[in-house]
Amino acid sequence: MIRNKKSERRQFPRIEQRLPLKIAANGYDLATSTENVSCLGTHIVVEKYIPPFTRIMIKLTLPLGGNNKSSVECKGVVVRTDDEKDGGFNLAIFFNNIQDAQKHKISQYLNQFLPQSTCAC
Repeated sequence: MIRNKKSERRQFPRIEQRLPLKIAANGYDLATSTENVSCLGTHIVVEKYIPPFTRIMIKLTLPLGGNNKSSVECKGVVVRTDDEKDGGFNLAIFFNNIQDAQKHKISQYLNQFLPQSTCAC
């Protein structure tokens, strides 16, 4: 699902999609899934508090159809941490160190959900 373009401030489209994601931060390894994702960041919910400005390692799994999967590995930084009303924490993550090839993988995945006139990255 794409958000309303008038209310969207992001440069690149973000889609609401649950994708498996693993992060490593402050000596912890956490597995979760995305709430939404773009070429430059994601929103996730985790049980452990991770403060803003924490640098993290990310491994995002993209389904390619059937049993085929591709993974994207990059570095990110937590840009926002909010309490989740049902417990846990909402994190906004910016992919601050991502190679173009990794960004391209995300873009190819996102483009299958976007109108043809819109390009993910």
